[in-house]
Amino acid sequence: MDALGDLLRGVRADGALFDRAVLAGPWETSRTEGAALELITVVRGTARITAPSGESRTLDEGGAAVVCTKAPFTLTATRRPESAAGADQAECELVTGAYQLDSSVGRRLISALPPLLVVPSGEECLPIVELIAAEVAADRPGRQYVMDRMLDWMLACTLREWFDLPDACPPAWYRALGDDIVGPALRAMHDEPARPWTVAALAARARVSRAAFARNFTDLVGKPPMAYLTEWRMTLAAELLTEPGATVAAVAGQVGYADGFGFSDAFKRIRGIAPSGYRASVSGASMSGASASGTSASGTSASGASASGRNRRAPAA
Repeated sequence: MDALGDLLRGVRADGALFDRAVLAGPWETSRTEGAALELITVVRGTARITAPSGESRTLDEGGAAVVCTKAPFTLTATRRPESAAGADQAECELVTGAYQLDSSVGRRLISALPPLLVVPSGEECLPIVELIAAEVAADRPGRQYVMDRMLDWMLACTLREWFDLPDACPPAWYRALGDDIVGPALRAMHDEPARPWTVAALAARARVSRAAFARNFTDLVGKPPMAYLTEWRMTLAAELLTEPGATVAAVAGQVGYADGFGFSDAFKRIRGIAPSGYRASVSGASMSGASASGTSASGTSASGASASGRNRRAPAA
């Protein structure tokens, strides 16, 4: 089982909005347009990002931040501590990429992440960050597709680094994978979601009694085994329903349901919408996103030199 890979299932940018900005001097830029998830990388200089809660973190060159909130947050160019007193004003170059629709990043991923997470810079990431910056500023065939894939790549790498940090706060089920009792059962559910699992069968994998297994699972994961299994199956189903030619009956079988009726009831209970309605809504959103991406690309290119037109002066200290 690849826990991070499962968390990122269905994450695929499609017409994502990009921006390349140069923040200079005592200026700030406040992001107010809501996005399901936004990835910010520093190409040059140092920046400070402040979340709506007031939490403030520093981003050095090559560092990245993931913002999982639709509330406004602030980016500020800052001077390095070692800069001379008479040196030029602080300047920072940023590249941002935003997933605009909740459906494109998945509820499971959003719920697993804090509103703001920061990953320190790493030399291995700098080349791809610079490549993304160059692509954002360019106007070449297939530009939007290439940038979408770059955003997916950067998100996966950033989250992988964050999950390895000592102070990271991964979801309960992710931490539970290391438990001797709960871990084997979780991996079994993820590896074989269509299997007709029961509490007894899962307890057998963990080599404990049903009562002990159910108690430990609920304590560590935060919900009973069968409730977790149903949510995981519906996560997979939501992804499968977006594939061309997918039918409700076929998807039901792929996630462990003998008929489409029981599957539809479970899907609507978990996702709040029937499978057919979900499939139609995702298809409509993809078409709208493809239409909008044509204008977003030209707008991004125009903003490639600087974002000063959207900045506001920071209040005096």
